[in-house]
Amino acid sequence: MDWGTELWDQYDVIEKHTQSGLDLVEKYVKFVKERTEIEQNYAKQLRNLSKKYCPKRGSKEEQECRFSNHQSFLDILNEMNDYAGQRELIAENMMMNICIELTKYLQELKLERKTHLSDGKKAQQSLESTYKQLDNSKKRFEREWREAEKTAQYAEKTDQDINATKADVEKAKQQAHMRMHIAEECKNDYAAQLQKYNKEQNQFYFTDMPLIFNKLQDMDEKRVRKLAQTYILFADTERHVMPIIGKCLEGITRAGTNVNEKNDSLVLIEQHKSGFERPGDLEFEDYSQGINRASSDSSLGTPKGPLDLLGKNKSKPFWLFSKKSKKYSLERITPAASEDFGHLPPEQRRKRLQQKIDDLSKELQKELDQSEALGKMKDVYEKNPQMGDPACLAPQINQTTQNIERLRGELNKYESWLAGAGGRGETLRYSTYSTHSLNNNSGNNVYSPDGAHSDESTPDASQAIYAEFDDDFEEEEMSSPIGQCTALYNFPGSSEGTISMQEGEVLAVVEEDKGDGWTRVRRNNGDEGYIPTSYATINLNK
Repeated sequence: MDWGTELWDQYDVIEKHTQSGLDLVEKYVKFVKERTEIEQNYAKQLRNLSKKYCPKRGSKEEQECRFSNHQSFLDILNEMNDYAGQRELIAENMMMNICIELTKYLQELKLERKTHLSDGKKAQQSLESTYKQLDNSKKRFEREWREAEKTAQYAEKTDQDINATKADVEKAKQQAHMRMHIAEECKNDYAAQLQKYNKEQNQFYFTDMPLIFNKLQDMDEKRVRKLAQTYILFADTERHVMPIIGKCLEGITRAGTNVNEKNDSLVLIEQHKSGFERPGDLEFEDYSQGINRASSDSSLGTPKGPLDLLGKNKSKPFWLFSKKSKKYSLERITPAASEDFGHLPPEQRRKRLQQKIDDLSKELQKELDQSEALGKMKDVYEKNPQMGDPACLAPQINQTTQNIERLRGELNKYESWLAGAGGRGETLRYSTYSTHSLNNNSGNNVYSPDGAHSDESTPDASQAIYAEFDDDFEEEEMSSPIGQCTALYNFPGSSEGTISMQEGEVLAVVEEDKGDGWTRVRRNNGDEGYIPTSYATINLNK
């Protein structure tokens, strides 16, 4: 069933219905726009909320993130920020895929509807024009026929009049004949106009207007289908981000399950444990004997209690919760910071010293690696002058050596302080090659600023600390390969620490280039050494 057949006489109904459809599309676009504004405002409020409760850098709240419940709350804020991003994505997709798309489609529909209605009005105007011509020819025919009848009656009356002359009779007959001829012409013209109108009317009602109505029907049905698709898209837009929103909610749930109350208690203990002994019993002071007791405590070691640290009278009790105790709390009357962290309670002092030792050990390891790389590079330059001038490395070698000696001295100093504070005095162990490089570069293999070898060894008390670990390094298991390399050129490997290779040879990569231009490799027989990185194609395992 189609509009052209069933609704052939309902032009006004079709016009109103199609306009109503366009109004619905426009209304839906406005609805989706307001929905996107709600989503954007919601996302903005969520971001502002997350930002409001997110701790600032360096604030006390950020330091509290070491506790699992604080960290989990920070994770929740991050997940809410990601959730807000998904709401923004919903608003963006709805605006792009529904609002903008439908607005463009609505303009096309309006233009198409206007064209069809215009064609219908033109067809109707053409039919009305033909009808006017028909009506005019009909009225003319009617008028002329009446005139012809009158002239015919007058001619007949004149012919019967005995007083009329023959000329009058002849003239009346000619007039009647002429009028009859004109009436016949008008009759024929009216018949022709009637036939023309009937033909156009038939064309109008059975061909032209049904075609226009059917086009309007197709247009309206396409509009309905498009609208239905956007209805589905309205739901799909949010459904597509549901998995990510679900992950955000899972992240919030995971943040809750990651809270560990026991661990938080341990973190608080580790962070604030002072290591002081509890106050002992108060001594009886017998003023009746007139003895002025003076404190004999003059220990240079670690204070035994908070009263020693604060310099208070030990004859008075130490109150934990009194207002006076708060006035002299450790946080408010902590002495000025010193290099050996002597201003801290024993336990915190040991932790800070150990942390300082670890930092110095890592820094020393970097300098050892740098010294080792410079030594090998100098050897290569000496054996292959075309690769570079050995003398240009002298300032770097000298600076690296000085840094190593400085770090050794600081490491010894902090280890002695840690031992005095009751710590273990542990030192990081370094790789075999780096330790040998330290001993060589610090002793017989130290380069002077002008690039020449110096036979004088540099004595250092800290060398004994590392010497005891050499045997352990020799028994250390070989590290596993991290990739492979293929030699591009021949390399003699004549200097110490290097390894020879032939063009096309495949070697296992043990240690990647650290920025000094050398890569550590190993053969299948276990031989290890360094090769120039630019001499091979390196493929590291992912």
